[in-house]
Amino acid sequence: MKSLKDYMPFILQPQNIARIEGDVILIGDRRAYPLSQEFVSCASVEDVAVAIETMVTQGGGPVRAAMIAILFLAGQADRGEVEKTPETFIEAKKRLQITRPTNTTMARVLERLVEIILKNLQKGKELSIEVNKFIEDFQKEYESYSFAMAETGAGLIEDGDGVLTMCFAETSFILSIALALEQGKNITVFSPETRPYLQGARLTAPCLMEVGADVTLITDSMCAFVMSQGKIQKYMTAVDIVTSDGWAANKIGTFQNAVCAGYHGIPYFPFAIDPDMTRKGRDGIIIEERNPEEVKMIKGIPTTRPDMKAYYPAFDIVPPHLIAGIITPKGLVSPYALKDVF
Repeated sequence: MKSLKDYMPFILQPQNIARIEGDVILIGDRRAYPLSQEFVSCASVEDVAVAIETMVTQGGGPVRAAMIAILFLAGQADRGEVEKTPETFIEAKKRLQITRPTNTTMARVLERLVEIILKNLQKGKELSIEVNKFIEDFQKEYESYSFAMAETGAGLIEDGDGVLTMCFAETSFILSIALALEQGKNITVFSPETRPYLQGARLTAPCLMEVGADVTLITDSMCAFVMSQGKIQKYMTAVDIVTSDGWAANKIGTFQNAVCAGYHGIPYFPFAIDPDMTRKGRDGIIIEERNPEEVKMIKGIPTTRPDMKAYYPAFDIVPPHLIAGIITPKGLVSPYALKDVF
């Protein structure tokens, strides 16, 4: 039986997302991919936090990077290099949580992990062993959930479909496409470039090529026109958060594509591995607003005058009436039924 590793492209292999090597943490640099396969070296929790903030890793990557940072810190505490106190880990958790305020999965995973650490501190156990076990269990659960979601996703894709995505939908979407191809379905994926960091051009499209998919790169402004040509039959993305009443946030541009999909009668199916039942409505979602200077350049090259005003909300919010169904580890769920299922 195949495992997740058998399907995943280079940047989605766990060891290439983040790992400890010697006395540093190596984080796969998604800013450099696909032109090169590079890693950023981090020597502390602060270094990892900065790496997340500066988009070294993004999407689901910060979850693993944050867990590895806590594992690294636990090893330091076990060796007496940092204070082995609750404050050490609580402060680390808080620092990592604020790096990507829209993505609540990382925040909740860190809450669970640090809670385990605090319990084992009282028992005097070696912390790195407990943290490593948590990460291994998390990875197994993640793999199980990913296959469950991908099977649902692949089942929604029909032979001959064109599938539009947005930004980097990562494991469950890539796996859905791979499983659909294994089922003999002839499909085309359209990947918008995703300004200003170009995740669609640099990450999504190359990863889909790695798994053998027929993928076409388009600019962000082409989506409505390509829909009008009849080339799109499904719209599928990841989401950074889904609230208890079905509001979903993802990379900026997701909402406008959902509006266009609704206009053309194309169903939108977001993947949500962990709907946040503690949040409600669009007001329950914190939208990360990044440095507007990032909008004025591509890969460090200026595209406008230096004194130009700019604005960069990194995410937008899709209302439940534009969502045909949410792909979850428990199957396809109506955005209005999440409370009943979760």
